[in-house]
Parts: sequence; structure tokens; C-alpha cells
Amino acid sequence: METEKGIALIGVPLDENSSYMRGAAAGARAGIEAVWCESANLWTETGHDLSRALQNAGPVDFAGAESPGARMERVARSARAVGESGALPIFVGGDHSITYPLVRGLREAVGEFDILHFDAHPDCYDLFDGNPASHASPFARIMEQGLCGRLVSVGIRTATGHQREQRERLGIEWLEMRHRASWPALSFARPVYVSFDLDVLDPAHAPGVAHHEPGGLTTRQALDIIQAINAPMVGADVVELNPARDRDGVTAMTAAKIIRELAGMMLDGMGLAGVKKAG
Repeated sequence: METEKGIALIGVPLDENSSYMRGAAAGARAGIEAVWCESANLWTETGHDLSRALQNAGPVDFAGAESPGARMERVARSARAVGESGALPIFVGGDHSITYPLVRGLREAVGEFDILHFDAHPDCYDLFDGNPASHASPFARIMEQGLCGRLVSVGIRTATGHQREQRERLGIEWLEMRHRASWPALSFARPVYVSFDLDVLDPAHAPGVAHHEPGGLTTRQALDIIQAINAPMVGADVVELNPARDRDGVTAMTAAKIIRELAGMMLDGMGLAGVKKAG
């Protein structure tokens, strides 16, 4: 992984904490390759040309990290390093368990921030199948350790009684799909980290995920929320792309679209010099 100032796209090919099926590790490469697919271009909807600002920094190096704990520590170290470099990171997973070490490492480098979390699931189990590092548990670890100021989870549409208790205990805000018509406009007082689980989208829009949960956001609705973020962004992750479940690369291209628009919002927040934007 090599980074310069700008926006660094970093693969995190881990899925060993997935509960239902493996395959998201391959999503890191598939999602990043789709960003540069010749069927699209590197301009954002908001008018940014990403060809100079966005760089493929390569995957996290797991050489010598022989245990799950060592690999998660390597993820945290990578996040801290890119934060200290002055680059803005977009991490591409991989399953959602990577978000906890990413947030931990980035918090050490850049200070306090809020999290905007897109997901069908709250991912706040205390334990899932006895695993505290499960992809169903990252936000429990984040909130228990005070790693963010505010956590807003958008698109929730399946939650157990335990997760509802966790929401109250941990102080998490949910915007549930059943209340979509009355969602308030979001406003953040601190910088924002976005964690985007692709299963927040309805399976009609993103079939290439392990967990198909009908009744989700459209791609357009998700983009509208991203483009309305009112605070500078410190980083993001896009997770749970499973190429083995995808159809004609639709979900990979959707992930690439989300990545590009997140990058555009990062540029808006930072006002980076030398980055071309259309009128």
C-alpha cells in the first residue's frame, strides 16, 4: 500500500469474519477494478474529474500476519498510516468486520469524527456466533470504545430484539426503511466517516452481496444522501461486495459509482488544489 496526498483507494480482502457465506474478500479487487472500467469515466455527478486526485494505493499487505487478530491489527495500522500521510482513504472490502479496525486506526491519526453507516443490518451484535470480531458486530466495538462521536445508521430493515437493546445501550441513531417517508435531513457537527455496506441497497439494485434483504434503498436514494453530506469527510469504506453472487457485474459497477461519488464529496469538503471541476 503506497499513498500520496489526494484520495487513496485501498483494498482490504478479508472475509474470515463473515457469518453466512464467504466471498467478500474477492470484492476488494472487483470493486476497485470497476472504478477504472472503460464503460464509465472518472467524472463525478458533482463535476469532479478524479483522474488526478484518485489513486489505486493497492491492497493492505497481510504478509506475515498469520492470525485473524494480526490481520485486523494490520488493517488498523494501514488506516492509521494513510491518515497520517494526509491522504483521504476509501477502503474497499472485504466484509464489514474491517470497519472496526479501520475506524480505530483512522481515529488515532485524525481525531474525532462521526460515522454515517449505510446498511440493511445494524451490525451491533455484542457477539455473533461467539465471535466479537464478526461482521455483525463492528459498531458494538466502535461505540463501546468511544471511537466516534455520533453513529447514524441508515437503511436498517432487519433487526433483532438484541440489536434494538444494543441501539439504546450504545446510543446509536437509526433511520429505518419503514420510516423512509419521514426521515429528517442529516446534519453533522464533526467530520464524517462513511461506512457503506452494499446490502443497504435493494437486491434489485445490488444482487452481488451475501445477504439479500428486500425493501432497501435505490442506488439513486443512496447517492442523494451521500451528496447531501454537510461536513468534511475523513474517509470511507465500501464493503460486502461478493462477486460470486453478482449478475453481469452490476453490483461491482454500483460499488464503483458509490466510490466515485464519495470521492467527489471528499474533494468538496477539502477543496484540494489542482483538482479539475466542471462549472
